[in-house]
Amino acid sequence: MAYIFLVRHGEDLDNVNGILNGHRDQPLSPTGQKQATVAATRVQIRLTELNLPAVAIYSSPLKRAQQTAQAIAEKIGLPVQTEPDLIERDFGVMTGLPVADILKLPPEDVLPTDRANYFLRADGSEDFPMLYKRARRLLTTVEQRHPDQNQVVILVAHGDIGKMIRSAFEGWSWHDGLTTPYFANTEIIELPAAPAPDQLK
Repeated sequence: MAYIFLVRHGEDLDNVNGILNGHRDQPLSPTGQKQATVAATRVQIRLTELNLPAVAIYSSPLKRAQQTAQAIAEKIGLPVQTEPDLIERDFGVMTGLPVADILKLPPEDVLPTDRANYFLRADGSEDFPMLYKRARRLLTTVEQRHPDQNQVVILVAHGDIGKMIRSAFEGWSWHDGLTTPYFANTEIIELPAAPAPDQLK
């Protein structure tokens, strides 16, 4: 599989206002736009350091990811391709509520971590086992399209799905993946080694 740069989108308007966004399609904030420009430069510099060519940029269909991906595309000269499996987790009834409302849920439905509290269940939401399965499917797609380890594929996604992509790649459980350090806006996580084939079945 290609070397993967996993990038979270820049700060969006829901992030600014402490709102659970999920599939809400808010654009980047002014700060997020600046973050995306900086991230694009970091991607370009890292590609030069690795001396590897980027061959594809895939983005979630949501605006905040598309805008971030476009900033990267303009810097390195590749088109943005929309990949539905990169969309953020569906938050169900939690969509659009204040982040603080997570702590109003029963304690058994909440997983506290270093900088975020994750709700594990809510009506209409995509649970983490489902999200993990989607992440594995995405990695299988990337492996099939880009098997050359000497090329870089850039995935522009979101916090929850981003953590599941990394978990599936590393062979962690979804639960262990959630307890890893926070995946910040425009953070770039490098996934440089192909996982074992049985991890992608």
